[in-house]
Amino acid sequence: MHENSTDFILLGLFPGSKHQYLLILIVLVIYTIAFAGNSLLIFLIWLDSRLHTPMYFLLSQLSLIDLAYISSTVPKTVTNYFTGKKNISYFACATQLFFFLTLGIAECVLLTLMAYDRYVAVCNPLRYTILMSPRVCLQMAAAAWIGGALAALVHTIYPMHFPICGSREINHYFCEMPAILRLSCVDTSAYEKVKFVTTIVFLLVPFLLILSSYTLIFLTVMRMNSQKGRNKALATCSSHLTVVSLYFGQAIFIYMTPSSSHTPEQDQIVAVLGTMVTPMLNPLIYSLRNKEVVGALKKVIRRFCSCEMDPI
Repeated sequence: MHENSTDFILLGLFPGSKHQYLLILIVLVIYTIAFAGNSLLIFLIWLDSRLHTPMYFLLSQLSLIDLAYISSTVPKTVTNYFTGKKNISYFACATQLFFFLTLGIAECVLLTLMAYDRYVAVCNPLRYTILMSPRVCLQMAAAAWIGGALAALVHTIYPMHFPICGSREINHYFCEMPAILRLSCVDTSAYEKVKFVTTIVFLLVPFLLILSSYTLIFLTVMRMNSQKGRNKALATCSSHLTVVSLYFGQAIFIYMTPSSSHTPEQDQIVAVLGTMVTPMLNPLIYSLRNKEVVGALKKVIRRFCSCEMDPI
């Protein structure tokens, strides 16, 4: 029935697992935390004028990307599980792949720009207002979104046009490039080389730039006289690098190695880290541990409580 159709069949999250219901429940919890955390962060940054700074503007863009990123895969996965329908149309699959890649690449670029922002703030504070002006921040955000969309367009059109001769079953919970390439019955080695070059530009180079920025920050911080300031900066840098390493590590594993070198199960494990765990951790690691954000949250809660207590 499915062989004559252009629809693909998504086998879902770890299709061989005996505990599908538990997995879906965990996914829903992660999605709820990620959605609430990122939405709250965007709301607080928009509401509190003290957070209208370059760092928080970039953070709001990161939260926006993470909201869209996790929403590009999880709702479809959960819907498929509860309805029992596993098919996805060719157009819907291409659309999901495009948005997934756009948001993933945009996040790589944005994390690099955020590391640069911290580098300028710590290592070149006197020129910070010039180097990170509102206009520059808008240009940075635009570069992340447009660069992601253009690269994603190429890597959506190319793999989606490979002929599929056999089964149209995708052993994944969403339309991901390596999973789609496995269905092709032609030699994809030329495209694998194109993919490898793209990943160097959008994954390896940004990751090395981030590591360089934090190395320079670390060296600057170690020369600080204040022990308290040194500890704060080191704690912030280490937590940021943890999330960056998790996100870039899984992406490099999937996209900088040939699709044939890892199993569908391995792809799913690392995909969960990138598409679900990272969007959940980002608002916690980057901002909700931050005094300014916590202060803005307390201010909103106090305002809400005072409104509730006011007599009618």
